Amino acid sequence: MDIAVLGALDVREHGTPVTPTAPKTRQVLALLALHANQVVPVASLFEELWGRTPPRSARTTLQTYVLQLRELIEAALPAGGPRTAKDVLTTLPGGYLLDLAGGRSDVREFEHRTARGHRAMDVGDHSGAARELRGALALWTGAALADVQTGPQLETHRRRLEEIRLYALDRRIEADLRLGRHRELLAELTVLVLRHRTHENLHGQFMLALHRSGRRGEALEVYRRLRNALHRELGAEPSVALRRLQRSILAAAPALTLHHVPAGAAEQLSRQG
Repeated sequence: MDIAVLGALDVREHGTPVTPTAPKTRQVLALLALHANQVVPVASLFEELWGRTPPRSARTTLQTYVLQLRELIEAALPAGGPRTAKDVLTTLPGGYLLDLAGGRSDVREFEHRTARGHRAMDVGDHSGAARELRGALALWTGAALADVQTGPQLETHRRRLEEIRLYALDRRIEADLRLGRHRELLAELTVLVLRHRTHENLHGQFMLALHRSGRRGEALEVYRRLRNALHRELGAEPSVALRRLQRSILAAAPALTLHHVPAGAAEQLSRQG
């Protein structure tokens, strides 16, 4: 079974789509897909579908959704094959398990590649980090679970994935800057700072890329817009690191480097907008 959730939900068995159209059944499949090869407790499925007040018929209704998924899976399995739909979507004590059986999950591939990218970054392998993180980010085709209505469980997973994605993007840009690719980054960063109006690390990277490209005035204007956005939306001032970067650009420091925006400091500098 192959699973994709980094965009629209797409689950396939032997290349045949088994993604249902009914919203609630899609929710069940999405939660099972995110926990592929792990038991998803019935209680978690109840919370996802109905919040804290499941109806009395919740267990019977959930069993109906599971049956609908198994019918789709059964239709996709080769006739006379070794596995049945109950082998793929298994009932276990306390919950259900979706068995990948060696198939692909884009979430797992994304997490493995980002982990390799972060390790490469931590040992100074900027080329390797940029390559791994770029490959990880290329797995995304849109917002996570873009076509699935989300309850509490899926919404938590969706937000976690988006945060991991943003951090991976932040470090990939950092790696590219360290490799001297500042001019190539300008168009991408122009879009990103408009999308994330109070994300300090992205703004700092944009300022640095502009400064290195001989566009000092525009770099200072990026700082001004960020400061206004932080004050207006959060009642805050730019971090010490960003103020230091702005002063260095004002002074036209010839040796200005990413040390003015500390490597891997997204959790310290970022206020996501």
